Amino acid sequence: MFYSNDRTKLRRTYFEIWQKTISKMPLEPMEQLISQVISEHPEYHVMFANEAALHKEFFAENEVNPFMHMGLHLGIREQIATNRPAILARCYQALCKKHGNSHDAEHQIMDCLTEMLWTAQQNNSAPDEQNYINCLTKLLNS
Repeated sequence: MFYSNDRTKLRRTYFEIWQKTISKMPLEPMEQLISQVISEHPEYHVMFANEAALHKEFFAENEVNPFMHMGLHLGIREQIATNRPAILARCYQALCKKHGNSHDAEHQIMDCLTEMLWTAQQNNSAPDEQNYINCLTKLLNS
């Protein structure tokens, strides 16, 4: 349900979880995580009232892809939970303290993560974890 190569199916999962959330239906643990991320992004709530977003193309030059953005939050939270890479939990805690909240800390980490993923895609290569660590280290030392 949460892992698929079918973009529409993945997006529909967000819609279904948000509908369950606003209907106050019980959520599975993974659904709770996704619901929390959606809740933290009120700017996307209106999108969930119209299923047109299931098929919308989002172009990075013009707009943020809300599904990718929320997915990156989820990925970062999983990385923090597993402390992979090893510097991440320490960096996250320092950024939370600096910003006073976890959301802004995740956004800074997200910049590093997206840079690593974008570079890998451009080079048709595996993500370079060392570059990610270097970027996190800069955040930690700034």
